[in-house]
Amino acid sequence: MANNNNNTGSNRILVPEARQALNQMKLEIASELGMANYDTLDKGNLPSRQNGYVGGYMTKNLVKMAQQNMGGTTR
Repeated sequence: MANNNNNTGSNRILVPEARQALNQMKLEIASELGMANYDTLDKGNLPSRQNGYVGGYMTKNLVKMAQQNMGGTTR
């Protein structure tokens, strides 16, 4: 595999000002999925499926928001 030094695929936040909004979105999605107090939970004790759901729904919502901002269609 080629060494990729441009940080593609990293979890680095490109717009630091967005950190608070992303954290809020994460907590809201976790709450909707029935994981109350997600910010205080030990994520190491959660099944990867539950953590994956939170990240997956965050990604889905962010893509939807980007499409709306670009004037695209959403599902």
